[in-house]
Amino acid sequence: MAGAAPLLDARPSLAQTSEYGFTPGLIYLNTGSLGPTPRSIFEQVLKAWTDLELNPVNKAYGGTTHVLADKTRELVGSLIGCSADEVLLTRSTTNAMNIAGLGMDLGSGDRVLTTDVEHEGGSAVWKHLEKRRGVIIDRIAIASDDHDVKGIVGRFERAIGKETKVISVSHVITSTGLRMPIQEIVALAKGRNILTVVDGAQAAGNTVVDVKKIGCDAYAAPGHKWLSAPKGTGFLYISKDAQSKIQPVEWTDGKAFVLGSAGMGSLPLMVGLGAAIQAAQKRGIAAAEERNLRLRNRAYEGLKKIAKVQVVSAPPGPLATALVAFRLPDAVDSSAFRSTMREKYDIMLKQTEKRWGNGMRISSHYFNTEADIDAALKAIATELS
Repeated sequence: MAGAAPLLDARPSLAQTSEYGFTPGLIYLNTGSLGPTPRSIFEQVLKAWTDLELNPVNKAYGGTTHVLADKTRELVGSLIGCSADEVLLTRSTTNAMNIAGLGMDLGSGDRVLTTDVEHEGGSAVWKHLEKRRGVIIDRIAIASDDHDVKGIVGRFERAIGKETKVISVSHVITSTGLRMPIQEIVALAKGRNILTVVDGAQAAGNTVVDVKKIGCDAYAAPGHKWLSAPKGTGFLYISKDAQSKIQPVEWTDGKAFVLGSAGMGSLPLMVGLGAAIQAAQKRGIAAAEERNLRLRNRAYEGLKKIAKVQVVSAPPGPLATALVAFRLPDAVDSSAFRSTMREKYDIMLKQTEKRWGNGMRISSHYFNTEADIDAALKAIATELS
């Protein structure tokens, strides 16, 4: 890549153009929590909403807005490599995970194998089933600085038991950005009558996702992170082979977005999700990922030079994604540090959940520049000096 990659700052920062509604001067490095929706996408949402209100019943149950919203299922399919009949549109990753889990016939004594670093939104449904149906949750421990994928796969293999019915795991670990060995983990379930559910919250739009290559039974993802779609959008993939074992209530009457069994959804937001997917595909997911990794690696190398910081994310290479996390000294409260970055330097970072340590996370996307990363590194170093 040396010598071939264009200069990252060869154009003005998109974050400071009219395409985004950021507060003037804000350096936004938290796409991993919520991505900013470009005005061009926002305008398509407003156009669809205006069209809907011309004749709500006619437009919602078969008119232009309905058709455009349902077209989004096809666009999701083109994004992740499946058919529209394998896609259910949702409000979020959490909503999708809940639908998948509740659509399974799990009962007392059935076991779900997962990790201890899953996001609360991805694990809530299993906790619910543990409480309401007697399902047992087994968790693989993954330390924040554990980058031994063979060791992780080995722990999964050893933890599988006769009563294991589901393996649920993140494609990319939210706290550190570690790219998990998803295909290898899914392969463990093949032939053992174990369903596999992947939480793709930090992957869809951040990296190329091919659900058929992964081989999972279900894949949940948001629109409002790396795809920069409107807030309150997401999707659930359920493979045709698994649809007899994962049966969403929403699909009782069919698979269209608006149906009797699915109810009325936010048609304009789904139009926006479709538009965001098309915009991401036009940019090129692989090209955006390559650029984001260069920014991420710049942050990684800069953080390594700050004496009081401990970088816990994987080094540059195949396990890295656009997220990079670091621990603060015990004497520095991460919540207060986040506030200082925002109030004093106008930089938006993520404070990682306390259960994962006293840490922070940087997640840059296609609208960020080298100057954004350098400003963050300078502010972090200054506050810790």
